[in-house]
Order: sequence, then C-alpha cells, then structure tokens
Amino acid sequence: MSEEPFVDYYEILQVSPNADNETIERVFRHLARRYHPDNNHGGDAGRFDLLVKAYRVLASPEQRAAFDVRQRQRATLHREVTADAAGGNGFAHDRLLRAQLLSVLYAQRRHEPREPGLGNLELSRMLDCPYELLDFHLWYLRQKGWIELTENGLMAITAQGVDRVERDRLQLRKDRLLAERAEPNGPESAESERRRIETRDRNEP
Repeated sequence: MSEEPFVDYYEILQVSPNADNETIERVFRHLARRYHPDNNHGGDAGRFDLLVKAYRVLASPEQRAAFDVRQRQRATLHREVTADAAGGNGFAHDRLLRAQLLSVLYAQRRHEPREPGLGNLELSRMLDCPYELLDFHLWYLRQKGWIELTENGLMAITAQGVDRVERDRLQLRKDRLLAERAEPNGPESAESERRRIETRDRNEP
C-alpha cells in the first residue's frame, strides 16, 4: 500500500479519522447506493470503486492501522511544506543550489566534452546536498532545457544551459569544481554568490 499514490480514504468516505466501525459501515452503504453504477440518477463507477477500496481498508483493523500511520506522516509533511512556503527562507538557497548545479555541469562539459555527464550521486557529493533534495532542482533544470539526460543516464548541460551560465556570469566555487578544493578564504563565498543571484533576479524583467 505504501508504494501506491496516497488517497485519503477517510475523505473518500466522508468520515472522521475517529469514526468507529459502525459509522464507517453505515456511511459506506449510503454512499455505495448513491454511486453504484446501476443507479441511473448519479451512478459513478469510478467513485464507487474508490468507495469500495476505502471501505475495505478502513474496515480491516490491520489495514486501517497501517493507513493511519501513513496519513499521519502525510499530515506532518503537509505542515512542513506549509511552513516552508509561508517562510520563504529556502528560495534563495534553492536558486544558489541550481546555479551551482549548472556551474558544475558547465565545468564538466568544458573539461570532458566527450564525457560531459555526471551522475546524481556524484552531484550530491560534490554539492554536499542530500541526493533526495536534488530531484526537484534537476527536474526544474531539465524542464527549462538547461540540462539533459544522456544516453548512459547521466546529467549533462545543454547549449541553452551554457548560454545561461555565460549570460549570468556564474562564478564556479573553487571547492565545488570537480575534484578541486579551495582554501577556506577563497574569493567567492556562498553568501556573496547568494547576494549576487538575488540582485540579478530582482533586476530581471
């Protein structure tokens, strides 16, 4: 069940998560009559199938307990997403991370034009960023056409991506350039790069 897309079965049955078995069964029977495919006045086969699936899960103590755990995890994630969106503190960091991704892939293609791709795990290590957090940014950069998936499953910068890097004059942080490592007080810090990107974004039309 955990591998399937999440569906709130309580919402499907229009009952509270605290509803007892009797309430769940009563509401299910009422809705099942309304949406049964044989009902010529409001029958809905798709909705009926969802109702049956929801009832089977919530009527089983074991399946309901497992579903409740997943629902609580989902609720926690929603609270974190809401707090993140309200605060907006991650936006500048996200822009910086995407700039660094493009910069590293730019350098890789420039140094190894015949092997321009880097794997997700390589990028994760080079940017000191958890693998899971890169998915969103890699998706965004691919949608913009700035990076692409190579035949061997690696990420590589496109011509559009090169134009973007050169247009914005992105500075490659020395401690992120492939295998190189910069001194602690290198000329380009993450903070200064963040301020430069924010200034650029404000000035863009």
